[in-house]
Amino acid sequence: MTGTTPRGTTPGGTSDEQAAARWVRGMFGRIAPRYDLLNHLLSFNLDKRWRARTVERVTEILDRPDARILDLCCGTGDVLLALETRRLGPALGRQAVLASDFCHPMLIEARRKIAARGFRSPVFEADALALPLAGDSLDLITVAFGFRNLASYQRGLEEMLRVLKPGGVAAILEFSQPPNQAFAALYGFFSTRVLPTIGGMISGSRDAYSYLPESIRKFPGAEALASEMQRAGFSRVEFERMTGGAVALHLGYKPT
Repeated sequence: MTGTTPRGTTPGGTSDEQAAARWVRGMFGRIAPRYDLLNHLLSFNLDKRWRARTVERVTEILDRPDARILDLCCGTGDVLLALETRRLGPALGRQAVLASDFCHPMLIEARRKIAARGFRSPVFEADALALPLAGDSLDLITVAFGFRNLASYQRGLEEMLRVLKPGGVAAILEFSQPPNQAFAALYGFFSTRVLPTIGGMISGSRDAYSYLPESIRKFPGAEALASEMQRAGFSRVEFERMTGGAVALHLGYKPT
């Protein structure tokens, strides 16, 4: 990414963090009923592979019976369900995975899916910039494709760092900037031309699927996000690119 790293999401027509947060909440509320369908369709089902890889990278924490885990910006709950499935649920005496989002219609979809799978995961409505959780209380935080929608990236990282225990891990799965110029051009064409058209037709909200590729374009690349995490206080940050760099998974460790 070129230019100055944005401090947070900047939907068109918003002038401050509060307005940006309201716009994003309303936008996700409008597309919640078709969100899963469009995720799978527009990613050619690669979103399932990206989430599976995220779960794989944090398996060591998931296997701890007493680990406290939060799926942040959980949306309709796909990552939450993947985490719970890997932990085999509370039947083995493991704590249920927590999940939160600030968009109520998304949480309704998540709770429906959780109940259908027989899990009892506590799901609560909360702003990722001000979580109702004690400091040093979590072993792992995951956030998939929600971080770039925060009104302040720095405050989001600082809040994750606050609630993680020393040695705890933040796993951020997010769209990124492909380093290969030819692939980046193809990816840019798809996201700016194809995605808004198909997404708008199916969801009924073209503005949502115009905002989403624009938010990806403005979001820091993998190296820049790693630097942001280090500046926020994470002692060790590593990342891996997937699908030609269209997506990146970052792991940040809280100092011990």
